[in-house]
Amino acid sequence: MAYSIPKTPFTLMAAVYRKIFPAVNAELNFWERRAFEIPNEELREQALASIESKRFHCLGGAVYALLAGYRWREAIRFIVAYQTISDYLDNLCDRSTSLDPNDFRLLHQSMNDALSTGNTIRDYYALRREKTDGEYLADLVRTCQKTMRRLDEFDTIQGHLLNLEQLYSDLQVHKHVKVDERVPRLVNWFEEKTNDSSLYWHEFSAAAGSTLGIFCLVSYALGGKMTPELADNVIESYFPFMQGLHILLDYYIDQEEDRIEGDLNFCRYYDNQALMEKRIMYFIEQADSYVQQLPDRRFHEMVHHGLVGLYLGDPKVKKLDGGMEMTDDLLRISGYKARFFHWNTKFYHRMKKTRA
Repeated sequence: MAYSIPKTPFTLMAAVYRKIFPAVNAELNFWERRAFEIPNEELREQALASIESKRFHCLGGAVYALLAGYRWREAIRFIVAYQTISDYLDNLCDRSTSLDPNDFRLLHQSMNDALSTGNTIRDYYALRREKTDGEYLADLVRTCQKTMRRLDEFDTIQGHLLNLEQLYSDLQVHKHVKVDERVPRLVNWFEEKTNDSSLYWHEFSAAAGSTLGIFCLVSYALGGKMTPELADNVIESYFPFMQGLHILLDYYIDQEEDRIEGDLNFCRYYDNQALMEKRIMYFIEQADSYVQQLPDRRFHEMVHHGLVGLYLGDPKVKKLDGGMEMTDDLLRISGYKARFFHWNTKFYHRMKKTRA
């Protein structure tokens, strides 16, 4: 019997609650146990904090495992390991004892190595004081490499994977250096990388900060559907608009938190709230248009509608100026699927609060 990829919000959520969430939590529990064993206190603290506070990144990203067919568990193992590297390194750089771009570049070499079939594991901590992690980061890389070695169409997607990873790593380096250097570096990088006049520099940066395209490519390859044409179409569909929408929404709900922590937030670079809302609507419309060229287009539509519902269902939105009005406007343009996911997300947060 053929494997069926969900086509409606109801079948998607059923698969997510029945299969995806339990498998993701099992993988995260494994890596959390590993993190507890990290000898260095600072590295251990950041590894554990990244899993505790950013667990939903893995839960959300793992929906792409449904594109892998009967190999969905393999996809989840890769997605959780790769996203855990991303979240861990983000914590190390955000709360860093270093402001050295070379240190950040070396740390993120691990994400490049993870997308290889066997790059040699390096001393990723060579340029920082904290070094002893009990092979935690190395084993995350090895877990991802194991998946790469099992992909029949690895050569078809390798270039695309590395291009997305390079953009992601460049972003992480530029956004974590000395505060007064961040924006000039990001603007120069934007001007070097693209002549797309439809994007602001901070929107390009946002698009670079998502791992969704990587998860989509790997899951399709695991499912045996990958072709050169599909790989090209995934990139065109996901970068910049699907990935940009993902990160703009993420930054939108974190505005107050980032202000307090002094972290760079791309939403603050819009001239006003009205322009920010208009641009996020533009990203929603463009993402919807581009995914029409993909197989399983209904699935991809649900993902980007789900992003709107998921992020705007977060309790942090209520604390933002104009947050509820923005939510109403974006849900209206996104349609009933986004409202469905929004309701599910609010219910999920309400249940978490009740249990706590």
